[in-house]
Amino acid sequence: MTDEPGKAGRARQSVAAALLATLLCLSATAQQQTITGKVVGVSDGDTITVLDADNRQYRVRLLGIDAPESNQDFGSRAKQSLSDLVFGKTVTVTSLKRDRYGRVLGKVTLDGKNINLEQVNRGFAWFYVHYATELKPEDAKAYEQAEAQARKEKRGLWAAASPVPPWVFRRDRTLKGACFAPPAGATGPIVVQELPLAELPGLQQGLGAKPRPVQD
Repeated sequence: MTDEPGKAGRARQSVAAALLATLLCLSATAQQQTITGKVVGVSDGDTITVLDADNRQYRVRLLGIDAPESNQDFGSRAKQSLSDLVFGKTVTVTSLKRDRYGRVLGKVTLDGKNINLEQVNRGFAWFYVHYATELKPEDAKAYEQAEAQARKEKRGLWAAASPVPPWVFRRDRTLKGACFAPPAGATGPIVVQELPLAELPGLQQGLGAKPRPVQD
């Protein structure tokens, strides 16, 4: 006669232990990380490279904001603005996670000033509302208000008639590349066939849904 109740109890204990271990791992990865170092590079209006005292480099993506792409209108001015603010200076980065590219996602401060917020204040970045839930409520509110004020006073990119948000710019660029790039080895003239929206690659399902854009 087998001890079925005992086996079931041990199985439940094993599952509970595995779940607890998973939760502990998740908790550890979510711990706040603080990096202090000198800004040795500015890639664009929302990405910098920080070198700490141990000569470790960190690529840092400013969380909660989105600046124009380098090849987009106001991209070079957004980069220059961020460079004026932090290049060659010692900053503190507060972060909870990294993105899919391995960059540290966080808030950058210099002498107590929130640099993420300052970029929005200057009109060289949008409040990245799609990622608002990853911010402290007070930061999300500050970014939202700063963007509204920058719009009102036509600072930076808001001087343009219809500035294009970077996430829209990236989406359109991706769609064009997916739909119209010729296959490898193709020769002769390229004939472009117009497709209904529902037939565009990647849009066959969930038409009308609004997925969160990738944080580039």
